[in-house]
Amino acid sequence: MQSIRFTAPWSRQLKWLTALVAILLLGLPLMLLNRAPQTGSVLFAISIWLPPAILLLGALFAIRGYAIQGQTLQVLRPAWTTRIDLGDLQSAEAKAEAMRGSIRIFGNGGLFGFIGLFRNDTLGRYRAFATDSANCVVLRFPARTIVVTPDRPEQFVAAIRQAVPPR
Repeated sequence: MQSIRFTAPWSRQLKWLTALVAILLLGLPLMLLNRAPQTGSVLFAISIWLPPAILLLGALFAIRGYAIQGQTLQVLRPAWTTRIDLGDLQSAEAKAEAMRGSIRIFGNGGLFGFIGLFRNDTLGRYRAFATDSANCVVLRFPARTIVVTPDRPEQFVAAIRQAVPPR
């Protein structure tokens, strides 16, 4: 079965947020190492290794792209793929700026992506696998809403509609 692939372009905001947080997470241990005490403590070791570990963990959760294979949406990550069954999909709509006014409930709000649970007045509670809020595609299911941000939102919606016939 052939899959249709879409990239996940980064918005200018995401590039800046990721760069600034990466500089902070790498710069903090360097500053601490410059002022290292004579006798190291467990707390000092944690403060040296935790920031780069957070950066690495964030990179592992990054969104590389999306693929539609049969009735499955695949969210492509560096080390694995998150699979979303589209069998009970009710609607797919390209809706630019659907994430506007969102509040993060749980997840990542700008280090390599906007990933996790969010909420706003338009969508209610939703799960995002996003890198550029200008390219939003809203997928509505009976019990949940998912937002993805492929490079070609309209073509993505057409591919979803072809993969999942109307009910």
